[in-house]
Amino acid sequence: MLVGQQFYRIIEKCGVLMLIIIIIFFCSGAHSAIAGSSNVGKSSASAEHGDYNDIQGSSVRSSDDALRLMSSDEGSNFDEGNDSDIANVDDQVAKMDLTDDLLHMVFSFLDHSNLCKAARVCNQWRTASAHEDFWKSLNFEDRNISVEQFEDICRRYPKIATIRLSGPSSYQLVMKAVSSLRLVASSALTLGRGNIMDSFFHALADCSMLRRLSINDAVLGSGIQEISVNHDRLCHLQLTKCRVMRIAVRCPQLETMSLKRTNMAQTVLNCPLLQELDIGSCHKLPDSAIRSAVTSCPQLVSLDMSNCSCVSDETLREIAQNCAHLSFLDASYCPNVSLETVRLPMLTTLKLHSCEGITSASMAAIAYSSMLEVLELDNCSLLTSVSLDLPRLQNIRLVHCRKFADLNLMTLTLSSILVSNCPVLHRINITSNSLQKLTIPKQDSLTTLALQCQSLQEVDLSECESLNNSVCNVFNDGGGCPVLKSLILDNCESLTSVQFISTSLICLSLGGCRAITNLDLTCPNLEKLVLDGCDHLERASFCPVGLSSLNLGICPKLSTLSIEAPYMVSLELKGCGVLSEAFINCPLLTSLDASFCSQLTDDCLSATTVSCPLIESLILMSCPSIGSDGLRSLFCLPNLTVLDLSYTFLVNLQPVFDSCLQLKVLKLQACKYLTETSLEPLYKGGALPALQELDLSYGTFSQSAIDELLACCTSLTHVSLNGCLNMHDLNWGCSCGQSKNLPAANTLSRASSNENIPESSEQSPRLLQNLNCVGCPNIRKVVIPLRANCCHLLILNLSLSANLKEVDVTCLNLCFLNLRYGWVCDKCVLVSIRLISDICNCSSLEILKLECPRLTSLFLQSCNVDEEAVEAAISKCNILETLDVRFCPKISSMSMGRLRTICSSLKRIFSSWSTLLP
Repeated sequence: MLVGQQFYRIIEKCGVLMLIIIIIFFCSGAHSAIAGSSNVGKSSASAEHGDYNDIQGSSVRSSDDALRLMSSDEGSNFDEGNDSDIANVDDQVAKMDLTDDLLHMVFSFLDHSNLCKAARVCNQWRTASAHEDFWKSLNFEDRNISVEQFEDICRRYPKIATIRLSGPSSYQLVMKAVSSLRLVASSALTLGRGNIMDSFFHALADCSMLRRLSINDAVLGSGIQEISVNHDRLCHLQLTKCRVMRIAVRCPQLETMSLKRTNMAQTVLNCPLLQELDIGSCHKLPDSAIRSAVTSCPQLVSLDMSNCSCVSDETLREIAQNCAHLSFLDASYCPNVSLETVRLPMLTTLKLHSCEGITSASMAAIAYSSMLEVLELDNCSLLTSVSLDLPRLQNIRLVHCRKFADLNLMTLTLSSILVSNCPVLHRINITSNSLQKLTIPKQDSLTTLALQCQSLQEVDLSECESLNNSVCNVFNDGGGCPVLKSLILDNCESLTSVQFISTSLICLSLGGCRAITNLDLTCPNLEKLVLDGCDHLERASFCPVGLSSLNLGICPKLSTLSIEAPYMVSLELKGCGVLSEAFINCPLLTSLDASFCSQLTDDCLSATTVSCPLIESLILMSCPSIGSDGLRSLFCLPNLTVLDLSYTFLVNLQPVFDSCLQLKVLKLQACKYLTETSLEPLYKGGALPALQELDLSYGTFSQSAIDELLACCTSLTHVSLNGCLNMHDLNWGCSCGQSKNLPAANTLSRASSNENIPESSEQSPRLLQNLNCVGCPNIRKVVIPLRANCCHLLILNLSLSANLKEVDVTCLNLCFLNLRYGWVCDKCVLVSIRLISDICNCSSLEILKLECPRLTSLFLQSCNVDEEAVEAAISKCNILETLDVRFCPKISSMSMGRLRTICSSLKRIFSSWSTLLP
């Protein structure tokens, strides 16, 4: 009882599905236990077909036969043994003390395979799994089953609803067991892949409980005689892919019948209640036979005669006259069908794929079908135009109609339309109140589009290369699409001047429209705009739009710009080199990139700062027309923290110092007209007190000015001096030549030196974290001692220093030192807090002194430093793991062992003679 209580708790917590998983897992274990408990098996089921030659037909074991039969597809051999096996399992495996109702509920979720596994657990489960409710559908396809077994199963399970039999020998089995079907409440019988003789159809009439008969891929009779199907209660008949000469069907209750792909030449139907008939791909069935068969079914609702090449309009006319309720017709691939004189008023679905006879004249007949809801006209090669006014049409397809040129639809219920690969289509006119999405891509000849679609929300007209500017009127307010939200006009290369006035438009894509020169958008709710590839745009107006960001840097020919965007926070004009007039009214704008806008004037900048007071980042790199007047207007930007004036012709920075009090980042790359005194307010007058990053790369400032700047501006965290020709040495030592303004360090000393350093607690340490001196060819010596007070320095970049001869660095927190060609992401270094010392390609380097306790990787490629210097340098790097000395002429491969001895933390050594020395 304890186990049963545990199962009830599982059901309460995990539900029935979890219990099913547990039972299946338990069944697998029990199966193994049974197999192990029987040393000698009595019989074995085939892994694929289940051979029952050794099974005894006693009544005691008949239920076991059924279980073994249905589990034979599991691919495992089960030793049936005898009933003592089950007793052994009851002793060896914990008995599942579950009520019969609970077992019945759980087993109802299992398929036959798992039911058979459950039956091997114990006697209680065997009895529960054999309940007739679980065996209403039996599949004996391709199974080796005897007639006796089949008859026995039918007697034991009188509630069987479906039986499936197939295989070369299935006919004998069916004929021997057909008498048993008279006693079984079977509603469906499926046969296939065999020879079904005439005697079977004669005996079939006695199976009064049969409701559904399916025969697939079989030879009926001898193949040259008539087969008669007579059954008073049969409702569904399927004879597909069968070989027979003639078929006669007399089934007064028959409702659906399929003869698809059956090669009979004649068929006679006496089925007054037949509603669905499928004679698709009956290639040998002549037109007269089709006419006779179909017209004998007055209640017919659905007819599939696709691929019946002999069908004519005359046959369809008689069908229309005799089958007044016909609502579904598939006449695809019927070349003789034109429908010109056919009237089908009750038709709701019409499929006419690849009908060569369908032309524009056929539309009159189709228009007569006022109940039509679905119309498919794919591959109708002679169809040139479609003009329909169908009040109930919901779905229409026109694909690969090579001569189709004009589409005119007036149907208020149209909800789906597919038009594709119609190369000469040039006009579309659609009126609908239900259509929400319209996709008509790659219609190269489309020039005229008229829409009256009150519910249309999405339109895709990509690659409709012939669409002209008039298409804009279709989607403007009052143009017939009042709730349009998304419009895609990508690669419509005939558009030159685009103007949209829409209060509903949210997304607009004009990617690849290279011919557009003028763009005017008045779309207050527009949130997304794609202009990729619009590289000929000259004038643009966005007044107003709901965009939060906009990139016009891909429009190099833009000369006039007007933007009114109350929600925009980011605007990029990078590369608009001919932009001379710009009106920007974006009160929430925080970032403006106007790099390379060489025609941008002071007046434009001044107006922008007034209308966009929240700008925090302003990039004016390569804007030579910006002068002092424009910089004075920056006073209107109290939140400005980032300013880039690189590659400009500035001669005076005083307007910046006066106007940008909160500035944190200032970039002045290649400002060659700035004089020596331009920086004095920074290191003498305390200008820009919040400044943290300063970029003076490629400038002409002298060594003394740079030294004073580094000495006095201790709040700077990032300084870039790349390409400064006047940089000679970076010597922060205490010897002669050191700048007198360098602050001294606090009471700190090298671990390897006994030298006493005077205590100086009056000066605060530098906050410098990143110093870049890339490409400074005149730097010969780099000395940064501990007393330089650079306790925050993390990154020192001295790559491309071809004349560098001496490096002496003592920095406790330095985590990147680069003296070769390369670039490293600051954020990556800061996160890893690892030092990668890279001194590659500095062929002049002879002296190397390092005391950097966080150094993990040291690269000395192509350096002229000798072995003793390397040994001394790595001896002060206690956690060094990787050493690269490739192409170092003074370092021998024989010294690798000694280097590893000196620095025991080394894991990898790279040398010129081997890729990696472990």
